[in-house]
Amino acid sequence: MRVRLDLSYDGTEFSGWAKQAGGRRTVQGEIEDALRTVTRSGGTTYELTVAGRTDAGVHARGQVAHVDLPEQVWREHHEKLLKRLAGRLSRDVRVWALREAPAGFNARFSAIWRRYAYRVTDNPGGVDPLLRGHVLWHDWPLDVDAMNEAAQRLLGEHDFAAYCKKREGATTIRTLQELSLVRGDDGIVTATVRADAFCHNMVRSLIGALLFVGDGHRPADWPGKVLAAGVRDSAVHVVRPHGLTLEEVGYPADELLAARNKEARNKRTLPGAFGCC
Repeated sequence: MRVRLDLSYDGTEFSGWAKQAGGRRTVQGEIEDALRTVTRSGGTTYELTVAGRTDAGVHARGQVAHVDLPEQVWREHHEKLLKRLAGRLSRDVRVWALREAPAGFNARFSAIWRRYAYRVTDNPGGVDPLLRGHVLWHDWPLDVDAMNEAAQRLLGEHDFAAYCKKREGATTIRTLQELSLVRGDDGIVTATVRADAFCHNMVRSLIGALLFVGDGHRPADWPGKVLAAGVRDSAVHVVRPHGLTLEEVGYPADELLAARNKEARNKRTLPGAFGCC
């Protein structure tokens, strides 16, 4: 029985989502341990598949995962599972919903977009102490209009190799659907970043480039030129993780889940690029 989990967590004390050797605390490890305990599964671990792996220190408000449970375990425990997990999990991670997943659902490969928010303040006094774990302090005044102008040049399908930490055998082609910044009444600048998928460090690198535009160190066309160059630029800083939150994951209608699951596993190339796959 495939079960969908909707969850959130404060990433401050976690070494990212994915389980790691050496006993480091991770979100995946925490939830899998809790599931094993509340379902009385002994030495059996039911492994989670997540929509988007987050790095150490990154938060999530709208994360999605799935787990495959034996039908008997689901029938026996599903009515009380949510409450039992609430009693077992640490307070910095919550599961909000558990339900049978539709046919063809895969938390990772069925997703059609992920939406992140990055929050930063240029208040000369620093960050509100109550928000210090979720907002970056940038000690130069930021021109949000200039940042939005630069962001527009990055939208669409591109090879984001210049903004990603490359992984062997993985493509860095992504479709950036939205990149926009708004200054709230509290002075905090929130960047909304939405794409079909993200490669490693992509969001934090994009924000690092836009901050250089916002504070006047680079012109508005610079992030686009970095993108076109296709190689890492030492001037693009990967900003600190605590300002980043995974806000929401989007999925197609139930009848399209299986097709999307299959499509997302194909390795992409850009039009005009050569290669078999």
